[in-house]
Amino acid sequence: MISIWEQETFYRKRDIVIIGAGFSGLWAAISIKERSPEKSILIIERNAVPLGASTRNAGFACFGSLTEVIADAQKMGWEKTLDLVRMRFEGLQKIRKYFKSDEIDFELSGGYEILNSDESLQHINEVNAKLKSVTGLEETYSLQQDKINEFRLGKSQFLIENPCEGSLHSGKLLQKLLEKCHELKVEFLFGIEVKNIEETSDEVNICFSEGVSVKSDQLIHCTNAFSSKFLENENIIPARGQILLTEPIDNLKLKGTFHYDEGFYYFRNLENRVLLGGGRNQDFKTEETTAFETTEFLQNHLENFLKEVILPNQEFKIALRWSGIMAMGSEKTPIVKRLSERQLCTVRLSGMGVALAPKVGEMITIMI
Repeated sequence: MISIWEQETFYRKRDIVIIGAGFSGLWAAISIKERSPEKSILIIERNAVPLGASTRNAGFACFGSLTEVIADAQKMGWEKTLDLVRMRFEGLQKIRKYFKSDEIDFELSGGYEILNSDESLQHINEVNAKLKSVTGLEETYSLQQDKINEFRLGKSQFLIENPCEGSLHSGKLLQKLLEKCHELKVEFLFGIEVKNIEETSDEVNICFSEGVSVKSDQLIHCTNAFSSKFLENENIIPARGQILLTEPIDNLKLKGTFHYDEGFYYFRNLENRVLLGGGRNQDFKTEETTAFETTEFLQNHLENFLKEVILPNQEFKIALRWSGIMAMGSEKTPIVKRLSERQLCTVRLSGMGVALAPKVGEMITIMI
């Protein structure tokens, strides 16, 4: 059993409890506190540091490549697609408003997409016309053939540039968000897992182990792909993203963030090292998991992609391999809603949590 001192401090009742200290949980807390500073907020995180996708991604600050936007529009229609792109675009603007570029290693270095057929180029004028209301640009996407040789991507047929995208350091962004939360008097319990949730007409009881729990008026689930235990009725499919990082490469010409094959592959220059991730469309079933592992099959596949597309005729060594867990569904719109009288959720950010989390934080604040 816990002591009276613990009962009246760490485990006392709060106005709002948030489960998950990744990007969506932290932005939700900041957004709520800025609107209602008097509310007491506790964030519960089962790991020593936030896991999932927030610290295990590729550090892209992007809102959608040309082929991805075309595919989404064909699947969801233009209205939903533009709403989603606008949320991502505004989310990135919000990050830049809150934090200086050098605090989070933000670089507006441009986003690029490699194409090996001209099919998507036939839609580029239509897409640019639609996106003007979001980015304010006549040409959000433009063909940049001269940069194929500049970046030494000679095996690629077409290169599309989006000047509004870039990269950042996910770990530093999380640290700055944590600092901001502490500044706003948000409290944390790290290294503790929620075992059970009991809701009554008066409150929610969040149970950790026998005799240890915290009560709150409202509970927000910000657990993204790890939501299946408590959100069984929602359409959430975990999706593992595997990544590798090379040792430094002499005279590496890449600059910016790069997408290939509707965003299923993504790579960038990180301090003269190639950071490459993706390829889960080669093995969808295996990658529908919450296990933080890398597989020999996909890592070999990524190494071949390095050899053939990014670094043809160049030697390289792999320095690091890791994986992160995203949350996908039948469509890419995030799930931000009230689940019951006292529980809400903001989950399923479809691999775009960096850009979407600042906006879903605002959405959940309005619901609270």
